[in-house]
Amino acid sequence: MINIQDIFSISSEETFNTMALDVFKFQFDNNPVYRSFCDLLYKHPSDIKRIEDIPFLPVQFFKSHEILSSNSNIETIFTSSGTTGSITSKHHITDLHVYEESFRKGFQQFYGDIEDYVILALLPSYLERKGSSLVYMVNDLISKSKHSESGFYLDHTSELKEQLISLDSKGQKVLLIGISFALLDLVETHQFQLKHTIVMETGGMKGRRKELVREELHYILKTGFGVKNIHSEYGMTELLSQAYSKGNGIFECPNWMRILTRDPEDALSFQHHQKTGGINVIDLANINSCSFIATQDLGRVNKNGSFEIIGRFDSSDIRGCNLMVL
Repeated sequence: MINIQDIFSISSEETFNTMALDVFKFQFDNNPVYRSFCDLLYKHPSDIKRIEDIPFLPVQFFKSHEILSSNSNIETIFTSSGTTGSITSKHHITDLHVYEESFRKGFQQFYGDIEDYVILALLPSYLERKGSSLVYMVNDLISKSKHSESGFYLDHTSELKEQLISLDSKGQKVLLIGISFALLDLVETHQFQLKHTIVMETGGMKGRRKELVREELHYILKTGFGVKNIHSEYGMTELLSQAYSKGNGIFECPNWMRILTRDPEDALSFQHHQKTGGINVIDLANINSCSFIATQDLGRVNKNGSFEIIGRFDSSDIRGCNLMVL
């Protein structure tokens, strides 16, 4: 059995690689869907010597199967937003404490103590449905911030404007986290010059606006909010960890998460650094589902392990979170 605290204590590449191989063996033995997938590829733990040898489960399996490596009762099911009429992904969660520890420790790794921030959330389309893992995370961060001003905003943009200006003028550190179309709506009606506020977009237009390339989106938001950089969050329903960008679309992972890129023409071969390929994610916090996922995103990984998202495979459904489509 894998000790989850060992996962969140990873502090070196060697430890990560060792833990990833241990998690693979555990999920091979305890996840029937993943075991069947590995069997079809004739991959057995005895064949796996390095993380590049591990089979990555296509993310589409979360739409058609229960992906579980645990026999514990299901505590909740996170669902993707999807488009009207599309089949949504379902992530069956048997231990919410693992998710909570992952996003709390991930936030602390990149941004420090949550209690230093007022958290203002502009996530209208997420709040309008059930099963959003993003809303669950942000709601927890709001409660942990211990600031009475923290909270969600739906259509009350005038109140949000006044709150942003008031808090920023006092020198209070603020994290404004919002979906792209809602942030654009805000700066079209209000202009800011914020000095103590982090603006973080979670991607996606949800069919409300024309998709923009990241550079154009961030230019508009930087101008509208009067900030030097726009931060971004990269996560998805099928993961329990998030990567963060503090500007220019360059993402970094928490210590228990890694990104690899696969050859677009050969899903079992990996690309070298800085070459565009399909994004494969290792999320060791996914211990109770599957930690090795082949996404439908396109990107490239830099030599230092940071990465960029640059688009999607044309044949994939449009996922409603964390993506700018070229």
